[in-house]
Amino acid sequence: MTFQLYDSMTHLTREFVPVVPGQVSIYHCGLTVQSAPHLGHIRKEVVFDVLRRWLTASGYTVKIVANVTDIDDKILRRSAEQGVEWYALAYRFELELHKAYQALGCLPPTYEPRATGHIPEMIELITLLIERGHAYVAEDGSGDVYFDVRSWPDYGRLSGQRVADMAPAEDSDPRGKRDPHDFALWKGRTDSSEPETASWNTPWGRGRPGWHLECSAMSGKYLGDEFDIHGGGLDLRFPHHENELAQSTAAGRPFARYWMHNAWVTAAGEKMSKSLGNGALVTEVTKQYPPRAVRFYLVAPHYRSSIEYSDTSLAEATTSLARIDSFLDRAHDLVGDTAPAAVLPAPFVAAMDDDLGTPAAVATIYTTVKAGNQALEAGGTEAVREAYAAVRAMLGVLGLDPLDPIWTDAAGPGADLEPVVDGLVKALLDQRQEARARKDYAAADAIRDSLGALGVQVEDTPQGPKWSVEH
Repeated sequence: MTFQLYDSMTHLTREFVPVVPGQVSIYHCGLTVQSAPHLGHIRKEVVFDVLRRWLTASGYTVKIVANVTDIDDKILRRSAEQGVEWYALAYRFELELHKAYQALGCLPPTYEPRATGHIPEMIELITLLIERGHAYVAEDGSGDVYFDVRSWPDYGRLSGQRVADMAPAEDSDPRGKRDPHDFALWKGRTDSSEPETASWNTPWGRGRPGWHLECSAMSGKYLGDEFDIHGGGLDLRFPHHENELAQSTAAGRPFARYWMHNAWVTAAGEKMSKSLGNGALVTEVTKQYPPRAVRFYLVAPHYRSSIEYSDTSLAEATTSLARIDSFLDRAHDLVGDTAPAAVLPAPFVAAMDDDLGTPAAVATIYTTVKAGNQALEAGGTEAVREAYAAVRAMLGVLGLDPLDPIWTDAAGPGADLEPVVDGLVKALLDQRQEARARKDYAAADAIRDSLGALGVQVEDTPQGPKWSVEH
């Protein structure tokens, strides 16, 4: 089966056929860098990271562009409240976003353009839309420019709505609009309290871009008039992506072939958001739980299913990943360094080809780990080696291979002490084995209890004692 992807526009799971054979172009909407990212934000990054990894594993060359919105009403408001320059605040949280990428093992995008770096492309697009009769300059002298939704019959196609049923656009002052549903392409600088640095000269006066305009301008610049996949969180489908689609196609650009939207991370049944005060910051969650386990928590459910945030769910993800790692550790002791398998198990491939079916893919990992543990008990070296290689390969596609440099290089403080700790624990276990051999069980138990008090759990197996650190 070839890769099948659910298209949010047609509501159908369609065979994926790229614009250019063998190459995939992806644009997903990045953050408005007004605050530190929470799990709801970063789920999108993880989902598109898995998509990229799977397409790469399937033999495609992948180009992925994710923007940074570094000029916005919220950024200006927050910077004024904090008494800092708007661009300094935006840059601070852009760095926080990059830290969150790295913390959860996301590969960096091919390119990450900023809105403020693409004003000429935006002006060019607005000019084209005005010339084609799909945009107009407000007559109130504000310098605002609006997209005329009534001029484009396909408006509402992505979200499946009629204009008459839509709420008015709330992205600007409605006084200069011909229709309350028209959305802002450009916002004139009418508030003298806003910093001069937050506006640019245009044929319509000084101002700054509307939110929707930037993504059409940047995706077109780096991926072309037509590209393969456009996506983001489900909350972006309307109005953001609807407006992107309208302004791009009205300008004569085919735009995206497939639309992909991931569901939310919820807290108490509501979308995780700053405004509700229910956001779990990535920096905080990864202090409480291992970063790989946090990624596993985000990866294991299907991307179109909501995830309820809870400590219980994160603890379960931590335990599940620890079981997988336990097999890998025991298998490595038996077979040594073994590279990931070149060919992935067929059930895993079928699951991932079916709209990134990560639940079934993870189930295949569990099945392979179970078979590998049985082979360990039976002493079947070759079967253990095959299971070990297969598990590493599958984890690699999900961005979870513990031996991937993206994780080993991020081990953090104390990583250089690991060989020392390993050696000390091994020495104690050797002493315990010697005590058991001479039937001094009290001494053996005392060693085990001392290790346990330090959080080191010892498991006796047919291959000898194994140890792990209890989190």
